[in-house]
Amino acid sequence: MSERPIQAALFPDAREEAANSADLVGYRGPVACNAANITYRQLDYWARTKLVSPSIKTAHGSGSQRLYSFKDILVLKVVKRLLDTGISLQNVRIAVEHLRDRGVDDLAGITLFSDGVSVYECTSAEEVVDLLAGGQGVFGIAVSGALKELTGSLAHMPSIRADGGSESTSVDELARRRQARAATA
Repeated sequence: MSERPIQAALFPDAREEAANSADLVGYRGPVACNAANITYRQLDYWARTKLVSPSIKTAHGSGSQRLYSFKDILVLKVVKRLLDTGISLQNVRIAVEHLRDRGVDDLAGITLFSDGVSVYECTSAEEVVDLLAGGQGVFGIAVSGALKELTGSLAHMPSIRADGGSESTSVDELARRRQARAATA
C-alpha cells in the first residue's frame, strides 16, 4: 500500500500567502458575490461566521475591504451549490472543513454527493456505485466543473493587489482577441 503524498492546504496560512507576490491578487466582495452567484449579505455572514473567510485581506472596521482569492471564491461557489440543493448549513460547514483539509491538486478530482442530509466525497467510479447501492437518491457537484466555470467568469472581472498595486483585469487570449475585434468595429 503506497502512501499518498502530502499536498498543500486549500487555505494556506495567511503569512505564507502574503509572502508570494502573485498571491496578493484578490477580488473585492461584489466581484466574489457575482462570480459565486451569492448576495453580499450571504458573503458578509459567511465571513463573519468564518464559514468562508477571505484569505488575501480581511476587513478591519467600517469601510475596509475584504479581498478574496480564487480558491476562496471556488469554495463560496461550492457552498452556494450545496445550500441550493437543501443541505443544512451545519453539514455545509463540515463539508467546507473537509475541503480545507484537501490538497489543491485533489480538488479537481472530487465530486461531492448528498442524500439531502449528509455530504459525501467521491474520487472514483467505485465510490459512486457504493453510494447508489444504499438505495438513497444522490446528486453530485463536480468541484472541477465549478473551478472551470469560475476561471472563465473571473477572467473578465477586476482584481486588486493587496499590496496597494493598481487594479488589474485578468484577460485570457480569447478575451484579448474579442476586445481587439470590438475596438476595431
